[in-house]
Amino acid sequence: MTETAAPYRRERARSADDANELVGPPVLEQGFKVKALRDVRNDGTYPGRPVGDFLIREGDVGYVISVGTYLQMYYIYAVDFFEKRVVVGMRARELEVIDARCNDPQ
Repeated sequence: MTETAAPYRRERARSADDANELVGPPVLEQGFKVKALRDVRNDGTYPGRPVGDFLIREGDVGYVISVGTYLQMYYIYAVDFFEKRVVVGMRARELEVIDARCNDPQ
């Protein structure tokens, strides 16, 4: 019997060393313009796309559209990557802020 590697890297959701992010306010806010710091593949939770398919690539630009939580420990930011026509949930460490004031009235 031969084993084959999964076509995508799966990260552990929780580690004993992780701090609870929810003790403080979210790092990002709705409307922030952000850049992805890594590729994101479909792990089977994104409908209509094959497992392992790239949803976004490192460097893709999007906007935070909402802030939620995961496992009562992490903030998850729903990011609309409008050019790719995809919305992906990401952690702050996977994103870089490009413009925090892009939605401020002039």
